Amino acid sequence: MCYSDDARPPLPPVGGAAANHGDLHLTAADGNRMMAYSARAEKPSGRGIVILPDIRGLHGFFKELTVRFAEAGIDAVAFDYFGRTAGDGSRDEGFDWKTHVGQTTPDGVAADVRAAVEYLRTEEGGNPGSIFAVGFCYGGRESWRQSARGHGLAGSIGFYGGQPTSLAAEIPVMKAPLLLLLAGEDHTPQEDFRQFEGLLKEAGVPFTSKTYEGAPHSFFDRTAEQHAEASADAWKQMLDFMAANSR
Repeated sequence: MCYSDDARPPLPPVGGAAANHGDLHLTAADGNRMMAYSARAEKPSGRGIVILPDIRGLHGFFKELTVRFAEAGIDAVAFDYFGRTAGDGSRDEGFDWKTHVGQTTPDGVAADVRAAVEYLRTEEGGNPGSIFAVGFCYGGRESWRQSARGHGLAGSIGFYGGQPTSLAAEIPVMKAPLLLLLAGEDHTPQEDFRQFEGLLKEAGVPFTSKTYEGAPHSFFDRTAEQHAEASADAWKQMLDFMAANSR
């Protein structure tokens, strides 16, 4: 598990507001009905983002994060991975995610991301001109994977992103640029990330990588005050990346 129930997403540097936010359901092309949470920007920038949660699925941290993105002018939607096997329900710390995460598949996650992208492209979702993905832990790796999945993303952002070299077969068909936001003290060996970066270079995939030395897995957390500087910089990296890659 990446974030506890007590974790809170850091505040963005841009002072804005969310026009509205709340729960909804999305339906993927294969019929999967999944929980989701969206937030609209009061002053939209023309950018949108799909949030891929950590390995526990759609819990409070990621619902709040949609609001934080909306406050930064970015229409946002987060979705849950486990509609196919767990249906609706709480994803608090008591949720048996280990049983369900092993039943997810890259194709299933991609179908769910596509449903979230299509939601953002509606009037209800804000219809932003440029749509990005961002993920955390398990979702970080899956966010990078979406660059190869034909969603028309403007970029894919990943925090932590365990087992990055498992994406080797998809790297040659990645289309969207990547942003890697990495923890220097992560449980994933730094050599794995260097190898991943080497594969991206060989394939000509544009990417930016930032490692926060001394920061642990899940450092992007308002309650981790000792890592406030890293969290603030991660926000800057994301917003700059989205601005640079908007269409």
